[in-house]
Amino acid sequence: MTQWVALLIAMVAVCAVVLSVVVLRQRRISEDDDPSETPDVIEYMVMMIGVVYAIVLGLAIAGVWEGQGGAQADVVAEAQALHEVKERVQVYPADVRDRVRSDVDAYVRYVTGTEWPYMRDHGDLSPEGTVLLDQVRTDVTQFDPKSDLAAQAYQPVVDAVAAADQARVSRGQSAGATMPGMVWFGLISGGLVTVGLIFTLQIRRSARELLLAGLFSALIAFLLFLIWDLDAPFGSGLTVSSDALRAIL
Repeated sequence: MTQWVALLIAMVAVCAVVLSVVVLRQRRISEDDDPSETPDVIEYMVMMIGVVYAIVLGLAIAGVWEGQGGAQADVVAEAQALHEVKERVQVYPADVRDRVRSDVDAYVRYVTGTEWPYMRDHGDLSPEGTVLLDQVRTDVTQFDPKSDLAAQAYQPVVDAVAAADQARVSRGQSAGATMPGMVWFGLISGGLVTVGLIFTLQIRRSARELLLAGLFSALIAFLLFLIWDLDAPFGSGLTVSSDALRAIL
């Protein structure tokens, strides 16, 4: 079952629960009940709680979205650094150049083919990927340039490998979820309170009110799902793409 199917089921389930509560509650209301008698202070409190929760949701979405963008930027930076390594070793002797490029390609194939699912399952970098990048660093640093042109390219190549390693470390830091459990507790409990407060306004069984209640509860469920999905940049939903790395092969 894909995440989008799970989202659809969750939204339908939330709508069904809310509408069922509305219908059952309406059956227990007497005929002489007047919804206009709802105290103004209750309406004010419901409005304020809704506004505060909307702000919290917006901040949470902005935070995980920024984290997703940062993770994608790390992947692009890593790909650019490795591309620079492959290009700058052009002036190296043929055997050294081919060995460096081959090891870079082996690292990229492993990262895009194996390490991506590993990060999704474990929330961290794989040890094998670190070994492969260390091999690239060994190829570069152990080379003794003999010509002036190779000597001029040596330090930029070393710097490019260091930049790739730094981007890789940053990518590993973004592999797991970043939202603390306390924040999730606040988001979920706040959502339950916000949806529950709509019943204090004595909504009726008219088609308009039932539609609004269902859409409101489905929107809360969708926003919580969106935060959860974006909180794992290398998960199985709206994930960071490895296309930038694949492009250098």
